[in-house]
Amino acid sequence: SGTTGQPKGVAISHTSLIIQSLAKIAVVGYGEDDVYLHTAPLCHIGGISSCLATLMAGGCHVLIPKFDAKSAIKAIQEHRVTCFITVPAIMADLLSYSRKDKLSGCGSVTKILNGGGGLSDELINGASHLFFNAAIFSAYGMTEACSSLTFMRINNPELQEAKNQLSKQSEGVCVGKPSPPVEIRIDRDESNSSSSQMGKILTRGLHTMVGYWGNNTADTPESVKNGWLDTGDTGWIDRTGKLWLMGRQKGRIKSGGENVYPEEVELVLSQHSGVATAVVFGVPDSRLGEKIVACLSIRDDWRWVDATAEHQGEGNEVSAHILQEYCRIKNLSRFKVPRLYHHWSRPFPVTTTGKIKREELKAKVLACMQPHSSL
Repeated sequence: SGTTGQPKGVAISHTSLIIQSLAKIAVVGYGEDDVYLHTAPLCHIGGISSCLATLMAGGCHVLIPKFDAKSAIKAIQEHRVTCFITVPAIMADLLSYSRKDKLSGCGSVTKILNGGGGLSDELINGASHLFFNAAIFSAYGMTEACSSLTFMRINNPELQEAKNQLSKQSEGVCVGKPSPPVEIRIDRDESNSSSSQMGKILTRGLHTMVGYWGNNTADTPESVKNGWLDTGDTGWIDRTGKLWLMGRQKGRIKSGGENVYPEEVELVLSQHSGVATAVVFGVPDSRLGEKIVACLSIRDDWRWVDATAEHQGEGNEVSAHILQEYCRIKNLSRFKVPRLYHHWSRPFPVTTTGKIKREELKAKVLACMQPHSSL
C-alpha cells in the first residue's frame, strides 16, 4: 500500500508468471485432462496465475462473465469442471447456494485452490462435503510475489477428512510450505532480545515483482533489499519448514480476498460533513475473512441515527445507511465500504504523540458493539 495507503500497480515479468505457473502445476497438479472454471477475474494475480498454469498444462478453460454462485454451479455441472480457485467469500456463496438449491454434491471437481485468506472450519467442512472428490489446497501469497508463496493441503477426499490446520492459535496460522522456486526467511528484529523466532516474512526468487508501476525512483522499491522482498507480514518458520503467519505489519485488511487499506476508507468517510473522525479496522468474519468496521465520532451539530431509531429528516443526521451511500457516491469500491458502523461518543485513546491507538480502540469497540450496528 505504501505509506499513504493508496493502491499500487505491480509490474510482473513473464518469467515470474511462468515460474509461479509451474509451481502450481507441481503442487496442485493441474493437467491436460482438467477443466478449469474462471471464478476470479484475470486482472487479479490469482486469476491470471492459475489461468496460465492450466494453459501451460494443456487444460480446458470455462469462462463466465462474472462470478455468482448460480452461474458457477451451473457451469460446473454442465462442463464437468474439475478445478477452480476461491477466496473465502466465493466458497461461502457456493455453499450457501448449494444448501438453498439442495445440491447433493459436485463429484467432477478434483482440485480447489483457496487464497485471499484462510477458510474457516465451517467452510472447510462444507466444501469437503459439497466437493467430495476434491483435494482442497490453501495458498498464502501476494501480488508483489506473483501469487502464491506457500501451499498446504487442508483435506483428504480419500478419507473424507478435513484437517483443522488453518485454525488460529496463539502462535499464529499455519500456511504451509514454500513452493519449489520460492525462498522464504524470517528477518528478526535485532532490537528484540526475546527468544521468539518471529519476524518479518521475506521472500526471494524469480517470482518477485519488477517494481511498482509508475515508480519514478531509479533504484529498487524500499520493500526490496538485497534481493529480498518484504511481504509486509509477520511470522515464523517451524522445525518442519512450515510458515506460520502472525499478522500484518500494518493495518491492512483482507476482506473477501481483496486488500483494503484503512487510510483510504477513512479519507472518504471523513469528507462527510457530519463526521469528525473516522477510524477503520477489520474484525474476523467466517465468510469474508475480515469484515470492515468504521468507528466514528460525529460533529457537535449532527445527530447519529442507528438502525433502531427513525430519521427525523432535519438534514443534520448521519447513519450507517447514509454513510454507505456516501461511500458509493464518492466511488469507493463496494468491497471497501464498511459493513459495520459504531458511534464513538468519548475521546479516542491516543498515544503521547496524539496518534489513535487502533488496537486498543478495536478491542473496546468489539466489547461494546451491539447487533443493531450491523447492516
